[in-house]
Amino acid sequence: MQHWYHIFPKNTGVSLYIWIIFCVLPFYFIFRSTSFLEVGFGIAVTLLFFAAYWVSFTSKKGSLSYVAVSVEMVINIAMTFMFGYVYFALFIAFFIGNIRRKAAFISLYVVHLVTTILTITVGFLFSYSLLLGQIPFLAMTVLGVILIPINRYNRLKQEELEGKLKDANRRIDQLAIVEERHRIARDLHDTLGQKLSMIGLKSELAGKLIGKDKKNAKREIEDIQAVSRQALKEVREMVSNMRAVRLKDEIEHTQQLLKVANIKGHVDIKCEVDSIPMFIENVLSMCLREAITNVVKHSDATYCKVVMKETADSFLIEVQDNGKGSTGEKSSGHGLKGMKERLDFVDGSLTILTTNKGFHLIVTVPKVIKQIEEGEA
Repeated sequence: MQHWYHIFPKNTGVSLYIWIIFCVLPFYFIFRSTSFLEVGFGIAVTLLFFAAYWVSFTSKKGSLSYVAVSVEMVINIAMTFMFGYVYFALFIAFFIGNIRRKAAFISLYVVHLVTTILTITVGFLFSYSLLLGQIPFLAMTVLGVILIPINRYNRLKQEELEGKLKDANRRIDQLAIVEERHRIARDLHDTLGQKLSMIGLKSELAGKLIGKDKKNAKREIEDIQAVSRQALKEVREMVSNMRAVRLKDEIEHTQQLLKVANIKGHVDIKCEVDSIPMFIENVLSMCLREAITNVVKHSDATYCKVVMKETADSFLIEVQDNGKGSTGEKSSGHGLKGMKERLDFVDGSLTILTTNKGFHLIVTVPKVIKQIEEGEA
């Protein structure tokens, strides 16, 4: 939606209030005249100028806009000769800069520049006293007539190109998402399709053999277990490849994020990060990221401590701050809900302790995944 103030020139180095002064100034020049006829004529043509200026911006027909600009140029010449007011030329210059057609822009630009210079020159010859005190402002007006249309024209072209580039990038992102979905669908089909079909067939066969040949039925059930473990392993590897997040990188990012947020941070790593299996490392990294994000966004804390350690059967991450504690938004946010869902997938746990002294979060991921992978290897 275009508001009324959008017709005032922008990005020309002159504020909106100065342009409003230019709208009021013609009446000052007009009322200096002692003739009521000249005063009435000046007010009428000034109002006509603003009406034509509005039409030139709002008209959807190019021909009507050009007629309006022509009227504005005539009024600008008349106001210069009669009252010494030349600043309507700046309004016209701004409108010309909004013309997108190159031929029309060049034509009106040249015509406006020539008529403005000629009008000021002739005004000096015939009305020397009217323009004598405005020489610095006349020079600025001519400079504005030269620069404002070119600056506005180039800026609009640049904005148009930036808009096209943004649309192209948005389209590329959409295509990338579609392609990623197709790739995931292919990977799932290749990973699970054949094995699930095999599990279904062997399950039916085991069901038929269970009452006739228990030995072969047991063998089929063992095959089903082996195939299901292999399918689970491949799914985990695929998920890890899709969202692999290195724990070292996340720890470094945590320190930087706390520093930027003006939160004094202490990170204590009590385990060998390089020895953590990739899948568990990915889960721990994502949980650490979400926990630190909650601290920065919601806690209003000034201190945060991160401890990572390894026990006999699990890996733990503890995040503790001195923020709002139970009064914060962290206890019910979508981030913690997603963290719980991620941990449920690996039989992990999330413990949340809130006190008046702050917020304490404990993430636990068991090593059972590592044991399964070693057994399968």
